[in-house]
Amino acid sequence: MAMRSEAYKSSELVASKDHGHASGTPVALLNLSSIWERSILKNEKFLVTTRKSDPVTIFHGSKAPNRSITQYMERIFKYCRCSPSCFVIAQIYMDRFFQKKGGYLTSFNAHRLLITSVMVAAKFLDDKCYSNAYYAKVGGVSTAEMNRMEIEFLFNLEFGLFVTTELFQQYYEKIDRTVELLKK
Repeated sequence: MAMRSEAYKSSELVASKDHGHASGTPVALLNLSSIWERSILKNEKFLVTTRKSDPVTIFHGSKAPNRSITQYMERIFKYCRCSPSCFVIAQIYMDRFFQKKGGYLTSFNAHRLLITSVMVAAKFLDDKCYSNAYYAKVGGVSTAEMNRMEIEFLFNLEFGLFVTTELFQQYYEKIDRTVELLKK
């Protein structure tokens, strides 16, 4: 996959220490985690005010994890050493997942969807990738759960993992625009 566009290159930028986050966390990941955290709050408020329920899937935990999405994403990036682009690809995969399956990103499913989508993206995109058992350990789930989540995720995506350079760039630019709007 020829993904060396300017957007791809800029996703490699590293956050400075004054951002208050783990040293070396790419700015793109911090921006994406901020968007996900706001999306979770918005979705949960929507579900409460409309009294709708989110369909329970294999990705739902019995309780929301104590770790924020930003902390979880930083952990995945630190220990799994996948390229920052995998997180943008993971967002594309999650959007495809929700378009097909329905439902909402919430504090009950976000962490499991994140570890699964990043693992799948790393397997597809990166030259080196750790085993499911390793991702499970980093993600705080059992290897059996990780395997089941990967299978469920892939079948829901109908194994459609390819992402064009243009789509990647659109998502990356959308992340930048959204973060700029949030700052205002």
